[in-house]
Parts: sequence; C-alpha cells; structure tokens
Amino acid sequence: MTSLKDVVREVAVQLVVSRDYSLPLCMRLSYDPTDPYVVRAAFFVHGDESVEWVLSRDLLSDGLKDSVGDGDVRIWPAVGRGDEAMYVVLKNSKGTALLEVPAREVNSFLENTQALVPRGTESTRIDWDAEVAFLLSQG
Repeated sequence: MTSLKDVVREVAVQLVVSRDYSLPLCMRLSYDPTDPYVVRAAFFVHGDESVEWVLSRDLLSDGLKDSVGDGDVRIWPAVGRGDEAMYVVLKNSKGTALLEVPAREVNSFLENTQALVPRGTESTRIDWDAEVAFLLSQG
C-alpha cells in the first residue's frame, strides 16, 4: 500500500448560541487515508485545547445536500443560503452544540480527500490483517 498524505483544513465556524448571537470557533478537519471512512473534527475556542469529534466522511458529504444523521450527529444544508452554509448538531451527555459551517470550505476539503481515496474505494485502504489482529488481541 502506498503512503498518502493526510488532508487537513482549518475552517472558521460559528457556534450558534441563539437566533441573534453566535461565537466564533476554529474547526480543524483532518482526514487520514489509512482510516478512510473517518473525518476528525477538532474544535478550538481559544488556545491549544480542543474538543474532537469523529465523523463519517459520507455523512459529512451527504450533509452538503440533504438532512442526514441521527442521534449524536446531524447535518443539513442551510435553507435559502444556496451553498454558503451548512449546519452541524453535535450532542453528548454534556449538551448540544449547533454549528454554522461554511459549506464551500467543507466541500473543498472533501474533494481533496476524495482525490486521495475516491468514495466507494475506502475498503481497499484498510489493512485488514492489522484490524483482525487487533480484534483478536482484545478477546
């Protein structure tokens, strides 16, 4: 298997607090071709401390066009805003966050990931022997 470079993109997003108020955040999207189904999203309020979420690359991609997700992660395009923005809801035991994310930045990031690992070919990038060995070691 050839080594492919990770794709990383920093995006300015808004944490929607109310209809009239939001807070700016930095979101760093990361894609590692050796974990081809996953996009890691790290959120920085200030400084180096971050909160990281693991998202499905397909879910993020599908959320650019349709309302997708269930449970802890939901994504949908902003109605009436063309391709300007999308919304991401993240829920955990501590609360819920509604993020307004620039759709063009996400789309560009996803295009770069798909240039490395086209959608539908992810399973060819997985080291299945290592995965099985890991699973067997857990038993």
